[in-house]
Amino acid sequence: MHIETRGRGPALALIHGWAMHGGLFAPLADRLADRYTLHLVDLPGHGHARGSDAPLDPGALAAGLVERVPDAVWLGWSLGGQFALRAALDHPDAVRGLVMLAASPRFVAGEDWPHGVGPNLFHDFGDALRRDFRGTLEGFLALEALGSTSAQEELRRLKSHAFERGEPAERALLEGLALLDRLDLREELASLAVPSLWISGRRDRLVPAGAMPAAAALAPDARSVVLAGAGHAPFLGATAAVADEIDAFMQDLI
Repeated sequence: MHIETRGRGPALALIHGWAMHGGLFAPLADRLADRYTLHLVDLPGHGHARGSDAPLDPGALAAGLVERVPDAVWLGWSLGGQFALRAALDHPDAVRGLVMLAASPRFVAGEDWPHGVGPNLFHDFGDALRRDFRGTLEGFLALEALGSTSAQEELRRLKSHAFERGEPAERALLEGLALLDRLDLREELASLAVPSLWISGRRDRLVPAGAMPAAAALAPDARSVVLAGAGHAPFLGATAAVADEIDAFMQDLI
């Protein structure tokens, strides 16, 4: 893994979503770095860590992350939420709080969970990735921006910066899709021992609007915030609102 550190103050670690890297958090980091020490993580196979062949094992990576960044609040966007949540569940003494940003404990819909995408979406993305690697990644960027009231600007930012650290490794992308497809951490939420903030976009096409309020209701000391005009990348389309919610959450923990 690669960790870039900037800012000053209490620690906040940020984990990116599928196929992305920590640099995508720049607009959010610019608003928070004067108050907090930010640790921007590139997962194995992504960004500055794209040469790493370490598997995307949430348990192992969470343990490694909290060892390198102890006593921090952890933020996970989309797939990154699975790693941040795993860290909070497994290492409550090292994690001060959890921010889930457009991230669900279960991404795929089921009979007892209507708040997910169709059961074939991530499998289909994997097949498409093998046929047309770059085209599939660009299609995913469009899906992330879709629905937001600032979709065109978000898509422009995503396209401009998604590959500025090089293309992610296909192996890591396929492992990430497998995690999105199968992970279900809902039953563990009742044992979450740290405060949590769940920020979602009402227009998100990958994490339906009801998912994060429903997940927050399963965890003690949790609060859900739904941003009316935001999509799957609310830190781009609603940067100020997201930063303000994170700041308020952090101040309560200090």
